[in-house]
Amino acid sequence: MRVSFKPVIASLVLLAIGGGIGVAVSRQQLLLKEQAATPDQATESTPLLITTDDPNLTPTTEPQRSNFIAAAVERVGPAVVRIDASRTVATGVPDALQNPFFRRFFSEGTEPPSERIERGTGSGFVLSQDGRIITNAHVVEGADVVDVTLKDGRTFEGKVLGVDALTDVAVIQIQADDRLPTAPIGSAETLIPGQWAIAIGNPLGLDNTVTVGIVSAIGRSSAQVGISDKRVQFIQTDAAINPGNSGGPLLNDRGEVIGINTAIRANAQGLGFAIPIETAIRVATQISTSGSAEHPFLGIQMLDLSPDVKAELNASKNIPFQIERDSGVFIMQVLPDSPAAAGGLEAGDIIQKIGQTPIKSAADVQAQVENSSIGDPLTIEVLRNQQVLSLQIQPGRFPAQDTP
Repeated sequence: MRVSFKPVIASLVLLAIGGGIGVAVSRQQLLLKEQAATPDQATESTPLLITTDDPNLTPTTEPQRSNFIAAAVERVGPAVVRIDASRTVATGVPDALQNPFFRRFFSEGTEPPSERIERGTGSGFVLSQDGRIITNAHVVEGADVVDVTLKDGRTFEGKVLGVDALTDVAVIQIQADDRLPTAPIGSAETLIPGQWAIAIGNPLGLDNTVTVGIVSAIGRSSAQVGISDKRVQFIQTDAAINPGNSGGPLLNDRGEVIGINTAIRANAQGLGFAIPIETAIRVATQISTSGSAEHPFLGIQMLDLSPDVKAELNASKNIPFQIERDSGVFIMQVLPDSPAAAGGLEAGDIIQKIGQTPIKSAADVQAQVENSSIGDPLTIEVLRNQQVLSLQIQPGRFPAQDTP
């Protein structure tokens, strides 16, 4: 029996031609499978098998090391939910179409619809193991049906316990057979710009989406954000927040919830806003207890003073005196029969302190009043006609209608 040398010669030729490759993979092993061959089979090629133990060429099966973002998401992710809400809204059929003359052009059963169904998707997260979920008020406000989907795929019908339009906070209750995963709560009071911010939610219908950025600013007033009807000092972040993120958690680098993602400015690029978690928890607790939230109310219209504002006010004929201060909070109007009127505040007063806290802006006043209690005296120091006065004001309950 003869052994063919042609495969060996062919291999040597390949090594000579690919000498550069041979040097680069010097650790390769060439396994030649010998087999008996007849003279007629000597022309057939012998299989050439190439293997390598070079770690740069061998796929690894070792698990990837987690970073702090992945660890935070792993900690909170199971508690983040998708909320699908639907509501019935009137279509606003024009009055002209209600006229019998026009209605006769519609056959029976094809009359113009008087209402339609609107559907939307938002986010939320589990506050307690018994199924209380917190989200934005605008996600579920007016909803007839709310479906809550957990990360593990389970879906529940949720009952809206209450909404608070002033802070854009709502609470949903679902009934689950077992204890649900909850999101660990952190604090927004010690935040400083530049810290990490991680957002989790369901933007554009893409469930369990994670984005990351930093805390861009804190204490943004509702007027600065462009939603002046709210009473919130917002956290600003550049973590991407898109439609569907509303109600989802904003996390710190330890995987603790520091806020609820909420407002998006249509004309902004890379800006998102979140409700501080302390505000959200306080409101959610009231909603869970009584079905609604109560907010302290003074009944004043305010304006931040600046040199330009002072000059404009002094030049107007609406102010019967000259303003000397370049800064502070100027009371433009005191509403009749309001707590402010009962306590002696007057238009033209400049607020300097509330309690022991110096006041620099209308946002400071709003924050101090929001943190007070209805009916408990609030000491307000004002400058009136160059005299400092200390007044005791008892905040009332914020009226149902939109009142400043």
